[in-house]
Amino acid sequence: MPRSQHLKCHWFIVALFLVYGCACSAAPAENANRFVHDPCIIEADGYYYIFCTGAGIPIRRSKDLVQWEQVGRVFSEDVPAWAAQAIPGSKGIWAPDVAFFKNRFHIYYAVSTIGKNRSVIGVVTNQTLDPKSKDYHWVDEGKVIESFPNNDFNAIDPNLVFVAPGKLALVLGSFWTGIKLVALDSITGKPSPDAPLVSVAQRPSTAIEAPFIIHRGTYYYLFVSFDACCQGIRSTYNIRVGRAKDVIGPYLDHDGKSMMQGGGSLVLGTQGNMIGPGHCAVLQSAKGDFLVYHFYDGTANGVPTIGVRPLSWTPDGWPVALAPLGF
Repeated sequence: MPRSQHLKCHWFIVALFLVYGCACSAAPAENANRFVHDPCIIEADGYYYIFCTGAGIPIRRSKDLVQWEQVGRVFSEDVPAWAAQAIPGSKGIWAPDVAFFKNRFHIYYAVSTIGKNRSVIGVVTNQTLDPKSKDYHWVDEGKVIESFPNNDFNAIDPNLVFVAPGKLALVLGSFWTGIKLVALDSITGKPSPDAPLVSVAQRPSTAIEAPFIIHRGTYYYLFVSFDACCQGIRSTYNIRVGRAKDVIGPYLDHDGKSMMQGGGSLVLGTQGNMIGPGHCAVLQSAKGDFLVYHFYDGTANGVPTIGVRPLSWTPDGWPVALAPLGF
């Protein structure tokens, strides 16, 4: 992999940890849409909740997808003890994903270090997301999957995939040989020890990460981020998509190019002062579909910021990112 590019990305995140305490929790209360990397989102009990990269997994919520407030964090410690022991030198928790199944909210999260693929993915659960509820209590369920220096993948950027009723998978990966998918046990939310990793997307340059899969109609849509994250106004991050009839692929872009050969149709790239959008999640709700991502605000010295855009769909079934909410 081009380690120089990957190192620049993660050094930018580390700088945010050092200056602001964490990559996405230090925004003033009146400006909680700032200092956000790698957002994931879920709707529950009249609120939208965002979880993002940072010490302990910071939490934000909103009634309207525009005005956000901070409501604590998942872990009291910056990194769970088991993960800190497995990954010495880790500074925080990266790129969580949130999903609801088996009557509990599940957050899949990653712990790693700069430019290395010795990484772990864990999962933590809660009965409710309401911090005032008597049932509000996070339970760390521990390790889900890990990668080692001799592996050809990096176990970060997890996303829980609802494949079919009672059938789950986890898609993950950053750089190295790209994006992988593994089946999960529908009860434990973890893979069996012998579950194979399937490659679903890669690039010759290796600059691909942040997978997110949704099921819509007869297709699975794989969203990924290309190029360089986390360099402020110099970021070149952009969001791409392909689709497949089967969750394991082959994923093809609008022009029919396989995502295993670097394909991916552009969903959103830099537009004026909205620089380097990426690491997206897709919220499918009764009010429509929304693309949620971070970008670097060119009017604010490249501060990483939450972006939310409605998604529309072309007649032949391709996503179109509309104008952003709140801007």
